[in-house]
Amino acid sequence: MPGHLSIIATPIGNLEDITFRALRILRECDCILCEDTRVTAKLLAGHGISGKSLIRFDAFATPRKLHAVLDVLRAGQHIALVSDAGTPGVSDPGNFLVAAVVRELPGVVIDPIPGASALTALASVCGIPTGQFLFLGFLPLKQHRKKALERIAQSAETVFFFESPHRIVRTLRELDPLLGDRMTVLGRELTKRFETIYRGSARMVLHELEQSSGKIRGEIVVAVTGCKSGHGHAERAQPAEVAS
Repeated sequence: MPGHLSIIATPIGNLEDITFRALRILRECDCILCEDTRVTAKLLAGHGISGKSLIRFDAFATPRKLHAVLDVLRAGQHIALVSDAGTPGVSDPGNFLVAAVVRELPGVVIDPIPGASALTALASVCGIPTGQFLFLGFLPLKQHRKKALERIAQSAETVFFFESPHRIVRTLRELDPLLGDRMTVLGRELTKRFETIYRGSARMVLHELEQSSGKIRGEIVVAVTGCKSGHGHAERAQPAEVAS
């Protein structure tokens, strides 16, 4: 009997943001692959799930560990893959495991268990066009960074990307002269207690962030309205708003 691999979306902050189906599969599966077993253990404990085998499987997983996972699937077992937060494979580990299973074990059932995603969470409340959009994941740190920033500035469609709290100020400063007054929406700590959404030009959002008390914390998602022509012409933004 072929194995079974379930790709399970987990909460991005609020532990209640997980589906009944995801919880059922986490209870039923033979083992769970995790980015960080401590994070997953906290999620399971919060929903009364105990006694599960948790195996660390992150972006640094060795070929030997990958082969061990494939052997478990060959034995017909049911494996669940989770990331620390959100949907596996969206700017975090997961895709290389799925690719290996598709290549090596074509008989294995691979099913997506959808749920929370910071990308769609911000898209639902950003208030700017999302009929078509470009998602860039995390921006490059050094190599190709300038090209990525120019791509945002020249996109005719809304652009979404993730950013670290340690780099967001630098990123907004770099984008400011490229975007002009185009509407920028930034979501910080989405679904958590201190969830905050900033709206305005890149300069306005930067100012609000710098005025906020304390160190910038939490994962960040940014949306930038596309330019009308696709050649970097700016659109006028409304005054900045902050919602928390």
